[in-house]
Amino acid sequence: MAPKMTKTASLSLAAVLASMSLLSACSSNSNSDAGNAAASSGASASAGTASSPAASGKQVTLKVEIFDRGNAPSPYTITDNYLSKYIQDNFGTPNNIKVEFVPVPRSEEIKKLNVLMASGSDVPDIVFTYDSGTFNRYAEQGGLTDLTDVLNQYGSNLKTLLGEDTLKYGQYEGKQFAVSGKRSILGKYSGFIRTDWLDKLGLKEPTTTDELYNVLKAFKEKDPGSTGGKVIPYGMTIAPGQYDPLIWSFIQPLTEEQQYTLTQKLGSNDYPTLLPGFKDALQFYNKLYNEGLISKDFGLDEDKKQMVQDVQNGIVGYFTDDYPNLYYANGTYANLQKTVQGAKIDPVDALTNSEGKHAKPEYAPNAMYIMVPKSSEHAAEAIKYLDWMSQTDNMVALQNGVEGENYTMQDGIPVVKADAPQNVLDRLFTSGDTAILANGKFAGDDEKNKQAFVAGFPQEYQADVRKALDISVADTIKPILFDKPIEAEGKYGTALQDKYDEMIVKAATAKPDKFESAYEAALKDYMQSGGQAILDERTKAYQEMKSK
Repeated sequence: MAPKMTKTASLSLAAVLASMSLLSACSSNSNSDAGNAAASSGASASAGTASSPAASGKQVTLKVEIFDRGNAPSPYTITDNYLSKYIQDNFGTPNNIKVEFVPVPRSEEIKKLNVLMASGSDVPDIVFTYDSGTFNRYAEQGGLTDLTDVLNQYGSNLKTLLGEDTLKYGQYEGKQFAVSGKRSILGKYSGFIRTDWLDKLGLKEPTTTDELYNVLKAFKEKDPGSTGGKVIPYGMTIAPGQYDPLIWSFIQPLTEEQQYTLTQKLGSNDYPTLLPGFKDALQFYNKLYNEGLISKDFGLDEDKKQMVQDVQNGIVGYFTDDYPNLYYANGTYANLQKTVQGAKIDPVDALTNSEGKHAKPEYAPNAMYIMVPKSSEHAAEAIKYLDWMSQTDNMVALQNGVEGENYTMQDGIPVVKADAPQNVLDRLFTSGDTAILANGKFAGDDEKNKQAFVAGFPQEYQADVRKALDISVADTIKPILFDKPIEAEGKYGTALQDKYDEMIVKAATAKPDKFESAYEAALKDYMQSGGQAILDERTKAYQEMKSK
């Protein structure tokens, strides 16, 4: 899930100058094996053009931010490694550009980025953040280069990869102030059920909310897992992976006006607090809780650790989660199978809305915001670099390494070699932070991207990962995007996320005859804490948008 906004993000650029030191750019030197990989990778370099300094014979230096996670294996450093050499050999040198990487500690990303942006002269030519508030603030303050024209001139491959739906996330009041990275897969959630329990009770997989409720009741009453009364029919936490699928399945069909005005964006996600059907969802939550069908202490389980432990211990019958989480090597499912002989979990799409659809939210198509500061003189080279990266052969090389050593191609899909030695694996320690255009595996098109993602999981789970992935992208609800930020969401968003969680817990755990008063009191508190301000501003923004 995308990171929540931090309090640091609200600092102005000027405020950080006095107390913080500037980071210096570190150049990328050579390593022994990247050049040898160039010939076999099939990667191509974009040609320089006469309108850029590099094309006229003068070498320029392009400085690129990179996250430093403090995990560089010997003999590499964060700025001197296999991929930095690969980029220089395959993009930099053919374009007469020297590529330097500027390390920024991942844990201090926004704070350090503010310092670099405020410095003017020392800021890299390419910077990035996952935080939409930070991007909007830089754009509003005039700190970013308008990339509209240079993207049209040098970014044809880049525009093809991203598409208009992704590019618009980098726009501020109609101008392209960022290139948005792209998610390869937009699905979030799947349901999961103990099919060995269903088999024991002679029940079929539920395909509607009513059928699921009946299955949960049967799990509670008959305890097919022989848990000794510890059975948890529906594993629940106070995290989005558990409450989102349930709540959104109750949201009623919406008009465009309702979508734009009543949705509340808190952090990176849309929240349905004011949408028709939200109260019904909490009423169902209350029913499940008072009938003992969901985790008793779900309101305390913010990090999902208790639910994961309960699943591994074999006492949970059904739950929802981010679709791949169950299947990582030595993860939750593997641990369950070690604990309970014969335990079997299958992905299932059981929650349905009033139209019979399996409605659930999807991610926005953008990943990080990739920006060129206003002070940079190398916007053309920056877009050329991103355009080069966006080409399939280059992206495959940056994400997967050397064919035959790090991976093999199987039906056009790069598949990691399980027996690759550690020194070969170490080539890619910066891969996720170097291939900044990509969130997820990119292999050429949507279907290949999905296959490449699935291929990264243990063989025995790959069929289930693909089924869960397909569930996650079925009947999805797209996020709502205005052409400018809603200031009240940035101001109140973090506090309102906590109020939202409190509302769920208070409404769900109230006695049935106290539900109405608990819900109304929590909603009133939410609205007074900023919800009303967001509603008012979104309503005004929608009216302005429609009047254009």
